[in-house]
Amino acid sequence: MINKLLVVGTMAYDAIETPYGKVEHILGGAATYIAFAASNFKSKIGIISVIGEDFKSEDLNLLINRSVDISGVEIIKGGKTFFWSGKYHSNINFRDTIETQLNVLENFEPKVPKFWTNPKILLLGNLHPAVQLSALNQMANKPELIILDSMNFWMDNFRSILDKVISKIDVLCINDEEALQLSNENSIYNASQSIQNMGPKYVIIKRGENGAMIFYKDKMFLAPAYPLKDVKDPTGAGDSFVGGFSGYLSQQSNISFESMKVALVYASAMASFTVQEFGTHNLQKVDKFVLQNRIDGIQNLTKLKPELINTSEL
Repeated sequence: MINKLLVVGTMAYDAIETPYGKVEHILGGAATYIAFAASNFKSKIGIISVIGEDFKSEDLNLLINRSVDISGVEIIKGGKTFFWSGKYHSNINFRDTIETQLNVLENFEPKVPKFWTNPKILLLGNLHPAVQLSALNQMANKPELIILDSMNFWMDNFRSILDKVISKIDVLCINDEEALQLSNENSIYNASQSIQNMGPKYVIIKRGENGAMIFYKDKMFLAPAYPLKDVKDPTGAGDSFVGGFSGYLSQQSNISFESMKVALVYASAMASFTVQEFGTHNLQKVDKFVLQNRIDGIQNLTKLKPELINTSEL
């Protein structure tokens, strides 16, 4: 179980257009982004996913070269890999989905290899909650930490089974809009409390360029987003965020709210790398040196000299 991170999610090809350019048939998918982000930590990473025969061997080798175990990736003979196409608006926080081809993902039934039935951390990436539940039920023992990433599409269309998955996890990672929808609350704090009552001990709420917050009981912590001059492509930012979060925690001997605070900073750094280039290109180039520089930059955003805070002036 030590340092084993199992990722269940999609592997895909994307076509993306933003105000900064356009790319066709680029490597994507939640599990792909997550694995690249998590591979920067001292952990053994495995992927459970499905691809078609069209998936390029050189793209599989990119993961293998980052020491990612792809033995849980099923290749469907004659099948075609999941494909998504999207176009971002001038306000890059908004996008339109142009096309979605489920292809081999439509009938995906995850098969977890025996070696991976006892991970330290199980990360259920953003995909159908029935697939998430199936993978969860194949665990030999309850992982030390189960993390779930989801979105409003599953809330709108598969709420019953999504609630069942949520009741079995430790950490839920969603954005602010999704948190309000899931909880039917009108504030982030109230949403976090309501979601904790559904099962998760911890709730992470992503807020884009405004950073991310983690809630545990009545405690909370905010990690700022790293400010960037240019954002070329937000695709996969949330996936690389949770990849950085889980990757950091997988190498910790003690997982606690305090260690999750640090993990949130690493998560923010990983997301910032992703949005600087199209697809996974920038994530593929991250190493411990550039990562540390970015972590230092995020820390400096909130560092105040104690003498500047003088409560006697109140």
